[in-house]
Amino acid sequence: MSENAKKHRGKSGFTIRRKVHGYKPLIIPKAAKILFGGIAMRNVDHKLSEVVTSPVKNKVGSIFIPVRNIEQSREWYCRLLGLPTDCPIMNGHLCPLPMDGTGLILDTMPMWGGNEPGGAPNLKTPAFMLVTDDLQVSYEFAKTNNINIVTDIQYDHWFIIKDPDENMLMICRQ
Repeated sequence: MSENAKKHRGKSGFTIRRKVHGYKPLIIPKAAKILFGGIAMRNVDHKLSEVVTSPVKNKVGSIFIPVRNIEQSREWYCRLLGLPTDCPIMNGHLCPLPMDGTGLILDTMPMWGGNEPGGAPNLKTPAFMLVTDDLQVSYEFAKTNNINIVTDIQYDHWFIIKDPDENMLMICRQ
């Protein structure tokens, strides 16, 4: 580092450069200089990756939820979501739930460990969120229906529950 650069290094480790017009310093983080090979960011061509045409749509069709007992899971999810419990079970292991928007499919996942003792691996972190217009009422609904509540309401925005297979589900204010 040159002596001139050392003089202009701030306490935070950022290189401070004076703007030509005005008195405020222009701060360039070290990480950005490293990413761009030591070149100041303003000297880098900020060309973003080109958008390519893809046959894969940017749309989620359905989300699979691994379950061990398809009938019991259908009852539990239908109660949680206020759905009729007559959703069809297809091929002995799939139960598509009639959702607004992106679909949920309960699946014993025989090809992915469902035939093993203990079944397919469960969702240990919430992989999606179910929305509500009234978070407090949804929380109370979960309590009164003996649903396994993992967290209290967080940041006045969401809480986590577990289904009978211990899949984590997020209930979130819309």
